[in-house]
Amino acid sequence: MSDVATLPVVTLDGPERRDAITHALARLHEESGRYWASLSTERFLAPIGDAWSPADHVRHLTKSVRAVTRGLELPRVLVWLTFGPARAPSRSYGALRETYLDALARGGKAGEYTPRPLGPVDDAEATRARIMAQHTAAVGGLVATASAWSERALDRCRLPHPLLGKVTVREMLAFTLYHNLHHVEVCARRLAAQG
Repeated sequence: MSDVATLPVVTLDGPERRDAITHALARLHEESGRYWASLSTERFLAPIGDAWSPADHVRHLTKSVRAVTRGLELPRVLVWLTFGPARAPSRSYGALRETYLDALARGGKAGEYTPRPLGPVDDAEATRARIMAQHTAAVGGLVATASAWSERALDRCRLPHPLLGKVTVREMLAFTLYHNLHHVEVCARRLAAQG
């Protein structure tokens, strides 16, 4: 059963300040957690037809959030020297959302961020709890790490994104926020279509 009424909503009016993005990410994580919890463990772990299971969506998000955190943990001067300075102002949350959806429409895939198959599960409840605990830790780590970045540094430094190219750190945070929402919405649509 997919309860569309429990789907999270993100609204950012811009400019997307660091604290607004990190608070929205933390709030989205709470709301998404309620959505994931509304699914039975069997449904959470089962593939949706030929597509990822809800658990795979969460595992994909955990993997991508951890990658962003690792980038933000690097010394800022190393980030700046490795990926170069920003060449344009940071785009808004809405602009990044549209750019990402266009990249997906052109065939963009998860690539190295595709979760490995879970394989046989001995204890489904423990597996689910572990997946969700890892995701909670990843989101909390990103929020804490991002909070150490100044507003100025968010717009001066860039990080590489596999589909979007080099984006400012602020853009990467805004993308991460949308990316988490996107996967909840995709999962809910697929479950609803499955019946």
